Amino acid sequence: MSLDTLNPVAGKASNRLAVIDADLHPQDTMDDFKPYLAQRWWDHVQTYGVRPRSGLLAGSNFPKGQPMAARRDSWPKSGGLPGSDLQLMQEQFLDYYDVDYGILNYLQPTGQGIQNNELSVALAHAINDCHFDRWISRDSRLKSSIIVPYEDGAASAREIERCAAMGGFAQVQYMSRLGELPGKQRYWPIYEAASAFDLPIGIHAFGYSGWPNTSSGWASYYIEEMAEHATSSQALLTSFVVEGVFERFPNLKVVIVEGGMAWLPALCWRLDRNYKRLRSEVPHLKRLPSEYIKENIWVSTQPIEEPDNPQDLLDVMSWIGFDRILFSSDYPHWDFDDPRHALPAGLDPVARRNILSENARKLYRLP
Repeated sequence: MSLDTLNPVAGKASNRLAVIDADLHPQDTMDDFKPYLAQRWWDHVQTYGVRPRSGLLAGSNFPKGQPMAARRDSWPKSGGLPGSDLQLMQEQFLDYYDVDYGILNYLQPTGQGIQNNELSVALAHAINDCHFDRWISRDSRLKSSIIVPYEDGAASAREIERCAAMGGFAQVQYMSRLGELPGKQRYWPIYEAASAFDLPIGIHAFGYSGWPNTSSGWASYYIEEMAEHATSSQALLTSFVVEGVFERFPNLKVVIVEGGMAWLPALCWRLDRNYKRLRSEVPHLKRLPSEYIKENIWVSTQPIEEPDNPQDLLDVMSWIGFDRILFSSDYPHWDFDDPRHALPAGLDPVARRNILSENARKLYRLP
């Protein structure tokens, strides 16, 4: 059966809604980065490895039932890992859904959050150059996230400046678990550089911090870790607001990727209530916390919450703002969202169009 048979509207621009995917995952290997690494660092990786901060981690952090957390049909027949074959990505996703743009968020191995900061700097530099050659320059629909060694603020700022000059990069990529909460001033050089080049900070779930993956210790089960993405997102947003990041960098844009969204209204309500009683502690804040969040924060749809009553989700989305939500597919992962069916059925057509493409087009300054 052909792809056109499976997807009869593919390629018919007059009958389609434009799609911009805010979370598309390519996959590279350390061997792909070798030509871009100094010999010293290649030898180091081969001899000592990258040594993540979470020393207890062994093996894949995904369930064995879904290797690489990937769709079963996304493994290239020619070999390699899901997301590693541009032609297959084009056939299965970009061409299949007639996607306008895809924002590449690279997950592993990134060198982010490892114990050796110098190696992290070298890997970030190599990965960005590799992504420019392997992805950006080969398909104009693909825009990459800048991998930064975020535990080194000054080096990250230099990498942002370098990649911004190259072109083809849409945002700066964090993982949600940093060494410290992201509002701390050690990270402010990153926000200064991102603001200067009008590049959002995209914060994707997961990452290695050296701390347990919940606020009360190590989780026993994968499902606990998946649920924890909501609480880690709440903690990092609270830090951004309370530390005064958005007061210091009012034009900074932050995107929460793969962290859900239903928790956001309740967080804002709680922050506003506490702020009214404790505002003397944070005189650098000039407005309610919810006002900063509504102006500086975007969220992506996948994995979107699915309550029994669909209207509950529409109410949450309305409170967040239909102009602050970006469609994301999470391709090629097993819980991939089809853009034709991912959004609630009762969504207003204008809001649907904005979420599927126009919000991202404006945020990432895409044609």
